[in-house]
Amino acid sequence: MTHTTSERLTTTRPLTVHGIARQALAAAGLVGVAIVHLLDTPGKFQETPYLGVMFLGLIAASLLAAELLLRGGGSIGWLAGAGLAGATILGYVVSRTIGLPGAPEDDIGNWSEPLGMVSLLVEAVVVWLCVTGFLHSRRTHH
Repeated sequence: MTHTTSERLTTTRPLTVHGIARQALAAAGLVGVAIVHLLDTPGKFQETPYLGVMFLGLIAASLLAAELLLRGGGSIGWLAGAGLAGATILGYVVSRTIGLPGAPEDDIGNWSEPLGMVSLLVEAVVVWLCVTGFLHSRRTHH
């Protein structure tokens, strides 16, 4: 039986205990990404307002992706989680290397900021869980 791309991305199937644990951990990680950025949002609005707005978007998207994972959103949930966390890591790396437009230059090279370190760790774990979850879901689907 052939499936359309949309069906393949949204089809849910029974999960193993490991699959359920992976979904729950990835969702918890996405909530962690939201919390870390919520804590840093007031300062961002003061120093770089467009980053404050982007943080609010990331918070909302992270919570939605977590909900999607917990509801068994299939490949779309895994891809959303990995994409959000991966893009956030990329944004942090850019802010610490070449800098972001309008952002304070003292961010460049400031890799030891505690909230940033927590954020990177949580985001890396989310990327790992979501990529492996996606790959596992593709393997068990075919």
